[in-house]
Amino acid sequence: MKFNRPILIAGFGSIGRRHVQNLRALGHKKFVLYRTGNSTVPDAEIAGIPTESDLDKALAHKPIATIIANPTAMHLPIAIAAAKAGSHLFLEKPISHTLDGVIDLQRLVKKKNLVVQVGFQFRFHPGLRKVKKQLEKGAIGKVVSVQAHWGQYLPGWHPWEDYRKSYAANAALGGGALLTLCHPFDYLRWLIGEVERVCAVEGRSSGLGIDVEDTADVLLRFKRGATGHVHLNYLERREAHTLRIIGESGIISWDNAKPLKNFERNTLYESEMRHFLACIAGNEQPLCTLEDGIKTLKIVLAAKESVRKKRLVEL
Repeated sequence: MKFNRPILIAGFGSIGRRHVQNLRALGHKKFVLYRTGNSTVPDAEIAGIPTESDLDKALAHKPIATIIANPTAMHLPIAIAAAKAGSHLFLEKPISHTLDGVIDLQRLVKKKNLVVQVGFQFRFHPGLRKVKKQLEKGAIGKVVSVQAHWGQYLPGWHPWEDYRKSYAANAALGGGALLTLCHPFDYLRWLIGEVERVCAVEGRSSGLGIDVEDTADVLLRFKRGATGHVHLNYLERREAHTLRIIGESGIISWDNAKPLKNFERNTLYESEMRHFLACIAGNEQPLCTLEDGIKTLKIVLAAKESVRKKRLVEL
């Protein structure tokens, strides 16, 4: 899908790079890049792309959409500026590390009638989509309990860079296992429904040398009555990402490590970007909205509050 106006890429780390590659594969050719120069991606990869280090100058190119792919703590200021300029938004997850500025963004998006898609790509996973269909059919009866587990060794994410300098490892940039690995909170909302209360503990038990939590365990109570447990960690050398849903008449299990025919990890990112372009064109409605992103962030922030206050937190 092609548009005459460029797409602005705000941040050109590994995820910004992936989005450009996928957009090119989908037929879009015009880009503007906003970067501060901290990216570890080789400059040769952006040859021919107009590049600005000033956001106002980047927005002066009148982008039809802005993909916000810089560190979490910088998401909302750029999103607000882009929305003021009338640019549709693809906002990487989590939408922020704080709710400051969220109401301003909501008002702008509504006023200017903008498309906002939040980058929770697991909603496009064929395995989880199959799980959703099974739940909607009532295959296991009423859901009683869910357990999600995601462990991934942080130093192995981007072996070409010092993981201690990454956003995922720095509190000031919005890092930590709870924020960075927040996908399960989103897809559990999508699959099971809204969360009404949270209780959490976190750990900083490794020798990774970072100033954020490297493990977290979060108990959830869903409004429909089910309970849940989400475990997240930066420590597992062999990545593990699983989901188990217990119903009154059966169990559904999903394992992200199990291979699927004609599927690879990038398929998720390509699918969400194809969907975003279709939303801009008016052919589809966002599968993961700004409101979805806000609700998931509220779960994470409630978990953090629970850790600080050592008690259950109501949403």
